[in-house]
Formats: sequence, C-alpha cells, structure tokens
Amino acid sequence: MPVSQDIVKLAIEFPGSGKMAQLVDFDQKKPLVAIIRDVCDVWQVPSSEQYALQYSDNTQTYITEKNRNEIKNGTVLKLTTSPSKTAGDIVLCMKGEDSVEKCKALQKLAKISADVTFASEFISRDGVPLLAGMVENGSETGENLAFILTAFLELMDHGVVSWDNLTPTFVKRVATSVNRHSADATILQKSLAILESIALNSYELYKLVSSEVTFGNLISHIQSSNQEIQCNAVALINALFLRAPEEKRKTLSDNLNAKQIRNVILNHVIRGPRQVGTEMAHQLYVHQTLSFNLLEERRMTKLDQNDQMLKDQLVELRKVAFDNDQDLSGSIPPPRKTAEKYTRDYKKLGFSNYTNPALDFLETPPGVLALDLMVYFAKYHAEGYTKLVLENSCRQDGHECAFGKSSIELTKMLCKILKVGEIPTETGQEYYPMFYTHDHAFEEFFCICIQLLNKTWKEMRATHEDFNKVMDVVRDQIQRALAEKPNSLEGFKTKLQGLSYAQITKMRIQERSNKEEWDSQARPVCELREQIKPEIINLVKQQRLNYLVEGTLFNKFTNRRVKDKFWYCRLSPNHKVLHYGDAEENSNPPIEMLPEKIPISEIKGIVTGKDCPHMKDFRRAKGVTTLAFAVLYDPDQSLDFVAPNETLYSIWTDGIHALLEKEMVSEEMKNDVETLLSMDMKLRLLDTENVPIPDKPPDMPPDPPNFDFCYDFS
Repeated sequence: MPVSQDIVKLAIEFPGSGKMAQLVDFDQKKPLVAIIRDVCDVWQVPSSEQYALQYSDNTQTYITEKNRNEIKNGTVLKLTTSPSKTAGDIVLCMKGEDSVEKCKALQKLAKISADVTFASEFISRDGVPLLAGMVENGSETGENLAFILTAFLELMDHGVVSWDNLTPTFVKRVATSVNRHSADATILQKSLAILESIALNSYELYKLVSSEVTFGNLISHIQSSNQEIQCNAVALINALFLRAPEEKRKTLSDNLNAKQIRNVILNHVIRGPRQVGTEMAHQLYVHQTLSFNLLEERRMTKLDQNDQMLKDQLVELRKVAFDNDQDLSGSIPPPRKTAEKYTRDYKKLGFSNYTNPALDFLETPPGVLALDLMVYFAKYHAEGYTKLVLENSCRQDGHECAFGKSSIELTKMLCKILKVGEIPTETGQEYYPMFYTHDHAFEEFFCICIQLLNKTWKEMRATHEDFNKVMDVVRDQIQRALAEKPNSLEGFKTKLQGLSYAQITKMRIQERSNKEEWDSQARPVCELREQIKPEIINLVKQQRLNYLVEGTLFNKFTNRRVKDKFWYCRLSPNHKVLHYGDAEENSNPPIEMLPEKIPISEIKGIVTGKDCPHMKDFRRAKGVTTLAFAVLYDPDQSLDFVAPNETLYSIWTDGIHALLEKEMVSEEMKNDVETLLSMDMKLRLLDTENVPIPDKPPDMPPDPPNFDFCYDFS
C-alpha cells in the first residue's frame, strides 16, 4: 500500500532520559499537540503539554504548526520542554540567587534566542527588560555578561521590541564595554553590534551613542586580531555617519576621512594577515561609499559669482599656467595684463565662457567640485598642469584638448563611475584599496585621469568634434584599470599605461568579434537567425539550469541583512527538486548536506522585488529589492532569496522560469542569446565572406519550351 504524502518518517530522541529513540510516522494532518502526547505516552512522560519537539541539530528551532511542513523524511527531532516552560524556567533562574543555575540558564538563553517561537514567549515575560536591567546594574561580568549580550542582540533582531525602549543607562553600560580595551572578545563584539543597531534604529539614543563612543577607541578595535571585532568596529563607524544629524555631519565627516582611520583600515584590514571576508568587504564598501558621498555637497553647489574665494581660485588657475614664465630675476617687470589678455588666457585654459569662466560652474552636477579638482591639480601638480595647458594652447585651432571643459566632464564621469551621491546598498561589496593610500585620494585620482585624457586625446589625434568619443575611450580605460583593483594610485597609473588608445581599440575589436550581432538585414540571414534562435534559447536555458545544479551561496535576510550567516541552494541533477540549507562562508556543500527541499512540482510561481513576502516589511530596502525574488510553493509558503549581484539574480530567476516552463525575460538572458546567436551566425556564414547576399531570392526562370529532357520511366 503506497505511503501517504502527508506521512513523514523521522526519529525522535529524548536527550538525558536514557530512553531509546522512537521511529515515528509523523502525520502532517494530525495536530502537533496530539503527536507530542503520543510520543510522551510511549515514554510514559507525564504532562505532555509542557513538552515540544525541536530539531536535534545546532539550530535549536522548535517545531510549530507554522513550520512543521518543512520537516523532511529522515529528520531527527528531540523531545524537550516547551518554549513557554523553557522561557518561564529561564526567567526564574535569572531572578534567583543560585549563580550556577543562572549561568546555565543564560548559556541556554544565548543558544535558543534566535528561535522566533521561544523569543516570543521570553519577550512576553518581560525578558528583554530583565536582561537590560542586568546590564544596567552591572551585576554580571565575564561569561555571564557575554551570554546576556548575545541573547539580547538575538532577541532584538526579531523586531518585536523597539530599540527606543532602551534606557540611557543601558547604552552607557554597553558603551563602557567598548571603551574598555581589556573587555572579553565576545562582550566587545556584541557590544559593538548592539551600539550599531541602536545608532541605526533609534534617533533619540543615537546622540548618546555618538557622545559615549570615541573614534579613538573604535580605531584601536580595528587594529584587533579578531576579524569580527574589526568588522563590528567599522560597521559602528558607518552607522554613526549614516544616521548623523546635519549639525554633526561635518565633525563626523572629518573623522570618517581621518588619516588615522584610513591608515589603520589599510594596514590592519586590507593588508592584514587574513583575507577580507564577505561581511568586512561589505562594510569597507559602505565606508568608501560614505567617504565618496562627502563630495556630494560640492558636486551639487553652483558657483556663486559673488564669492571672492572662488574668484581667487579662477585667478590662481590662470596665474599658475601663464604667469610663471616671467623673468624670475625681477629685472624685467611682468607686463600689465589687460581684460582682453585675461580673456585670451581663459580661452587657452579651455573654458566655454572665457569672458566669464565662472559661468562654466553653474551646472550641477558637477558644480564647484570640478573647480576644486582643477585648483588641486594646478597647486600640487603644477608642472603637469602647466605642461598640459601650454601644450594644448600651442596646438592648431580645433585640435586642442580644452582643459576647462575636459575637467568638468571628467569630474561628472568620475563621480558616476564611483557612484558619488548614491546610498550604499545592503549587498554591495565592491571597494577600491587604492583610495585608502592617500589623504586626498579622489583629487589624486582626478589628476591621474585628466593627464590620461590629454594623452588619449593626442593618441586619437582628436578634434573638438571627437570630444565625446575621447571621453568614451577614457571611461573605458578607467573602468578597466579599476576592475583590476590596484593596491595603490601608482598601481592604477601603471595599469593605465598598459591601456593606450591602440590597446583599447584592439580589445574592443576582439570583444566586438566575440559579441557583436550580425548586422546584415538581408532576408535570408534574418530567416536563418529566426530558424536557429530556438536552439540558442534552449542552450541558454540549459546553462541556467546547470548553474542552478551547481548552486549558489546566499546571504540570510530577516528584517535586515544578517551578518556572517549564509545559506546554500542548488537544484537536483534531475531538475525535480530544490535543495537548500545553512552553510558556512565560501563553502560549497554537496546536495546530501542540504536538509531542506522543495519539489519543483509544488512550485506555484516566482515573484520579484517589492512583491516578495520578505521585502514587504524590510527596512532600508533601497538597493535590495532589485535583487530580491521568492519562490512560491504549496501550501502558501515561500523560499526567499536576495541575490549577491545582478548577474546571479538574472541567472536564478531565468532558471526558475525555465523550470516552470515559462519564458526567460532577464536582460542578461537576452544578451547571452544575442552573443551566442551572433557567433553561430558568423560560423555558418564563413563561406559567404566577400559574397554579396541578395535581399530577396533570385527570380524563378521561365518554364522551358518542352520537357523532353526529363527521364523516361517507361
């Protein structure tokens, strides 16, 4: 007789009882209370209502009516006290005088607080205020305090209790742990994480956190040999700046860009003895993005024509370029300049409005940021600046590379490449080590790029009409050099030297030969494309499914991104089941190690973006919703994903659409189809090289006068 699909075969243990495990047919239609009662009856355990089932692994997750459908065949469960009784017992021990029992209770609390069922019971018994009170009165230290802070952070992460409910005394006590250099590693790490969450989630308590924690102490923690402490320290610095009120932003911006912080991050994190982990890469990305965003105010500020300082900067640009070639002996006084000569100088400098160059900086972006960068180049790289300006002023009309116009457009481009002004995303991990190697890294970056632009202009023998083409090549050169993540600005300059215009042209030709679409519009070619296109789409579909079989490591998300916690998902080789489960960072677990699974036949559909169940209540979701998708399956449940990047998002959504026999719609899929189609077309049409292909088939010749030439079958 076939086994019902509602029956799950599993084992149930009773740790500490000495009783043999039970092999149970777990009926999903039977009430959970009744199943627990039956298990207790077999072992003759009284008061079954005080017991519950729990996974026997380290997840410490209770089985409830909501998650019972996730139990799979072969699972091992254990009988344990119910969440209600466990929470009550722990609260009693915490209030008691027995220090040994209290320590055991706190240790257990730290382990099971991540379970939402237990957390609800513990919170309903005012467990969070009780933990906070133990921190406030300073009665617990050492191991006990580490357990308290661990449990507190897990409980608060469920989003049930507001961070605004905490008291200033609690914040000061936690801050004391951060300011004390001799603190236990776990206490220090959890204290940093708690202060980060307070800074991000409580406007009132933010002020207290920022006043209690000094940047000097945070810098010392970044020098720690413990990577988790380093990561939490950088995260707290980022949080303090992200939520800073306007009046504090100037002070914090000075701290964010301080040489001391930059050097410590460079020497102890980026160049440290261990590889930068996923979470640290994210925090460095956030830190660098916030540093770049300090340029936003200048980028969006128009030049005030009444501002004498800005006028002086324009005069300085002209003086450095044209007044340094006078006789330095003083025997010949410099000729007096007239307004006409000033105008001529500003024209040589490449300003569009050379009679009043201030007008060139009214457009935002890049605003006065472009002027700041030009003045920096003239002041700190005077020789290179003078050479660039004079070299172009000597070129014939139409062939000079206008320094003013080029600088303004280059500033726009660099801000766009580095995403100046954009809010850090929850999944970003791209940072550039070279920007930690100089006090004025962005300015130096500009100086290198403006000289690159002039060099490329000469190599292209460009004229004014070619300006956009030159900028396009320069953008390509910069992006290719940045993609190699040079460790220093000198390394960046070296990378650019290998990316001359000739080299870029070769690379583009090679790429175009690999990617470009067959541009012939002849009807036979178009018909051939349409004929082979289904075959190409099927090939892309197979590639997507093969990628799903290999699997991907995803970050865990709850009501926010969970640090250093990952899960892995992969498709079975027969394409019938999705397997998933918790995993370690950088791991690639085999399918047998992934305990959870969803049959493809049970999947009802896929939703993306804000339609995902896990994105509806997600805070600070900008940049995350675009990478979110969820698989909906019976009965009314979902498997929630947030892809690490757009490429993996496209691959997974395409793959799931393919499994559901729906059309793949991502841009990535369209690009792959076009690339493969172009390559296939070129291979098929190799023999037609230099042979003109007509737009229409040749005309049918007229019938012959007779058909006597036909074979006689008689």
